[in-house]
Amino acid sequence: MTPLDEYQQRQIAEAIARVERRTDAELVTVLARRADDYPYLPLFWAAVLALAGPGLLQLVLGWPVGHALLVANLLLFIGLCALLRIPRLNAWLVPPALRRWRASRLARQQFREQRLHCTAKGAGGLIFVAEAELHVEILVDQGIDRHLDARARAVIGARFAEQVRQGHTLLGFIECIEACGERLCEHVPRTHAGNELPNRLVILE
Repeated sequence: MTPLDEYQQRQIAEAIARVERRTDAELVTVLARRADDYPYLPLFWAAVLALAGPGLLQLVLGWPVGHALLVANLLLFIGLCALLRIPRLNAWLVPPALRRWRASRLARQQFREQRLHCTAKGAGGLIFVAEAELHVEILVDQGIDRHLDARARAVIGARFAEQVRQGHTLLGFIECIEACGERLCEHVPRTHAGNELPNRLVILE
């Protein structure tokens, strides 16, 4: 994935500022390069394959046996550990359900860490992206949940996820911010000045 430079990050901050001039809602954007490194999966699959491979050969061919079998297990395990750590191969090892779970868990963690649950009117909203997992999640506090409900968030998030898939993360952020802003400006209009949370894009490397 191509990193967003300072100018692109500023475009996202300016899009948030435009929306927040018309609503009491507070939007925060978070971009995670990946939700997890999944370091345990290469070890797991290397162990399974290192045990199964020579074992199958022994059943079919009667070789290796004894000391040679242990050496084959060990060498295959070491080789697979190195091979399966290659990012492209590692990506194949991660089940889609695990990707979604890790990304969703990180999104909820960021909702708390960015203090979106602490706004004066319960009007915090998080736009979260995990690029490697192609996962987009929009989380909101109770003050705006009925105005930007789960169904609306899912539709907006699905459009954003497709743009991330196509490599258009910046455009996705801006369109997502504007789409959320349209609903929030209508139902949660601005009643006070001030900015409780920063507009800058939070990047998790």
